[in-house]
Formats: sequence, structure tokens, C-alpha cells
Amino acid sequence: MINKKPNSPFNLLLNKSIIEILDGDKDFGEVSFRSCQSIIKVSMPYLSGPTICDISSRFGLAASYSWGGGSKSRWSYLDDLLKYCIDNNRISDLLSFLFSKEQFVDKLKGCSPPDIEKAHAMIIEKVLEHINSILYFGGNELRIAGKQFQIRPMGSAIAVAAPAVKTIDRSYIRDLGERAVKDIDEKNYDSAITKSRTMLEEVFCYVIEKKNEVPSNSGDIVKLYNQVKTLYSMHQDGGTDKRINMLLSGLEKIVTAITQMRNEGSDSHGVGLKRVNIKDYHALLAVNAATTMADFILSVGESASNNQRMNN
Repeated sequence: MINKKPNSPFNLLLNKSIIEILDGDKDFGEVSFRSCQSIIKVSMPYLSGPTICDISSRFGLAASYSWGGGSKSRWSYLDDLLKYCIDNNRISDLLSFLFSKEQFVDKLKGCSPPDIEKAHAMIIEKVLEHINSILYFGGNELRIAGKQFQIRPMGSAIAVAAPAVKTIDRSYIRDLGERAVKDIDEKNYDSAITKSRTMLEEVFCYVIEKKNEVPSNSGDIVKLYNQVKTLYSMHQDGGTDKRINMLLSGLEKIVTAITQMRNEGSDSHGVGLKRVNIKDYHALLAVNAATTMADFILSVGESASNNQRMNN
């Protein structure tokens, strides 16, 4: 019987099927990249018993592996670590560690840097998708907001995303956009809308963190955009050319529209909720609009960083 600390939504992770995903026991197919030396299993890195004990020690939980037999199972060790981190409010830190690129060194060795980025993002996306397929029946999902992991009711917060710790650049935007277009080609319009929101949210969080600020964790992507506008002085005002103000107003409408499309039509919700009748051209419009806006916001962030370096 699992002894759960009350009131923490992360207790939902104390599920053997989820733990078997996190410790690398379950894989979800294979992918290959031209630069990689071998086919890559779509799974979390395999965590041996001693490795889990080492991670436990890193996070302050004393654990030792018994080599002489009679040791606990790997999933039991990880279950203990998850419960410890939940009790000590370090579960988001643990998940960030497990999902970080550094933990995938052995799995992705021999690949080129661009393919490492793509493979890592693809694996994390697929792993989160399967964890959320388990959480779905309770109306919850695991999400990433900036560098923080959250479990929240479906539709109340941020889209499931790729890794928490990474650099957001035009290659990332282009790759996520291409995957969204592939979803459209496969008639998976809901997934394309989800990726559109993910793209905007991750770029917003990235440029906010570049200002050494913490992104809003309210789950409201409009609040994230407002935070970006404040930090980068993007507010519409009388001193700005009216045509620029019109463009900025259009950006706000893109954020609002994609947010509403995802809230009512994306793959993060059940069929009982109100659905948007999305056509392929609607989904393509959303993806292209999100890509354009993400590229613009990234440019704003880069320009501010360059100006700061020049002034120092």
C-alpha cells in the first residue's frame, strides 16, 4: 500500500506504470537520424538499481543497493525517491534532472548536435504523452512551465512540452513547426494546435528567463505574453507608429485565438468538452501564425541581449 502525502498532485506519479516509464523499462518505438550511429529507442534512459540509489543520494535520500541479493526492485527504489521528493518539495527538480539532456548522453552518443536536440525533444514529447495517457482518466496531465514541472487539471494550464532545460532557437521553432505540419498531413489537427501553443509558451518562457525573471506559473499563456510585453517594452502607446501598434495588436489576437483553440479543440481534453471543428487549413494557419510570432518574440529577445552586451 503506497503511503501518499495528502494534497500533492504529484502523488499521481506514484503509479507503477508511470514509474516503469520513468526508469526506462518501457519504450515507445524507435527513431533513426542520419548522423546517429544506431537506431534510438524512444524511452527514458535505463536506470539501474545502483543508478537510482546514486540519484537518491544526490537529492538527499540515503539509499544503498544490495549486491548480495534480496535487494528491492528498481521501481520500488524510484517510488521511494519520488515520495521523498514530493514530501520535501523537490519533485520538480527531480523531474527536471531525469528529463535533462545530460541524462541522455549514452542514448544519444554519436549523433550530431542538431540531431541530439531533435531526438531529445522527440523522446521527451513521446514520454510525456504516454504518462499523460495514464493521468488522463483522472482529468490531469503533467506539464512543463519554463523550468518547472506541474500536474494540473487538463485545460487549466500549460501544454505538454519538450524538455525543461534547453536553448530555444530558430532551429527549435522550425523543427516543432515541421512536426506540427506533419501532424496536419496525418490529419491529427488537435496535436498540431497543441504544438502551436507549446511553441509560443516555450519561447515566451525562454525570453522571460533571459531577463532573469521567473515565468508566470498560472497556466495562462496570455499572462506569459503580457509578462514578455512588460519586460521588453512592447506595449502599444501613442509614441509608437500606428502601423506597429496594429501589428502588436494582431500578435495578441494570435495568442488569444491559439489559446482558445487549444482549450476547446486540442488533444489535451476529452471529447465531452466543447470541440472546435478544425479543418486542415485552420490548423495550418494556426501553426504558421505561431511560428511567425515565436520567431518575432525570439528576435525581440535576441535584440535586447545584443543591446545589453554592447552597453556593458
